[in-house]
Amino acid sequence: MTDDRNGLAEDFLREAVVRSRERQAALTALRRTSAPGAGTCGLGERAAVVLDLSDHGRDLFARLFRDDLPEPGLKRIHSAMAGWIERQDALDRKRNHFLKEFRVRHGFDRSLYPLELLAEFEAGLARINAQEDSSRRVAAERLIALAP
Repeated sequence: MTDDRNGLAEDFLREAVVRSRERQAALTALRRTSAPGAGTCGLGERAAVVLDLSDHGRDLFARLFRDDLPEPGLKRIHSAMAGWIERQDALDRKRNHFLKEFRVRHGFDRSLYPLELLAEFEAGLARINAQEDSSRRVAAERLIALAP
């Protein structure tokens, strides 16, 4: 596997999440309209999995996989996409919950945090972001292996 192909696969997974987030945002907005005050972390009740691709997503797909990909290979890719969308949703919720809990304990305005507290805040976000990056790399490698 080349680093370039891994990068394309990571971009492809990011694009899959963006498409799903569009739907998730719309569903969340509709739910808030019908149930004002319902508490969420900003992401709604669960991940919305959308497997249709934007133009950019189709371009990435074409660069990653053969034109004549058989149906079983396509199904494996769809399954990997859905799995990543759900994993990304969980990581985003983890980040949102960390932010909310930290801000509830220490206040919303980071400019008022003492240096020690600001370092704790940044370290917490860095841990979650590193976990996301690592998880996406693994998911990209698995995606590539599904349909070489």
